[in-house]
Amino acid sequence: MFDIAFSEMLIIAVIALLVIGPEKLPKVAKTVGHLLGKAQRYVSDVKSEINREMEIDELRKLQAEMQTAARKMEGDVQSTIRDTEADLNKSVKSIEDDIAELEKEKPASTAPQTTTQADINKTQESAPAQPAGPAPKAEAK
Repeated sequence: MFDIAFSEMLIIAVIALLVIGPEKLPKVAKTVGHLLGKAQRYVSDVKSEINREMEIDELRKLQAEMQTAARKMEGDVQSTIRDTEADLNKSVKSIEDDIAELEKEKPASTAPQTTTQADINKTQESAPAQPAGPAPKAEAK
């Protein structure tokens, strides 16, 4: 704490012994020791409080940086979504335009075909026979 050498402390002790006297010196030394201990504890408390405040300031700065980064990322995501949505809307519009153009080019005389009994028979003959499931059991009454 102080830059005092041993020889300087010895000189101070001899002077204190002469000034205070041998009867009161132990009591004064004890009081001085208590006061120095309290001063050291106070200084260490102040240092730790300052360190805590510095850490809190650093954490606040970090929090502000993270919030700024999160806002920026959110903006980037929103702009990407808007761009993708615009591209999809253009693609859908283009497909709808192509479908409308194809429908205009289609001859108007083509009407939907009706299925005849002959067509149904042909389909059934060409399809492989499906095995029937197990016969339903009769309930006993």
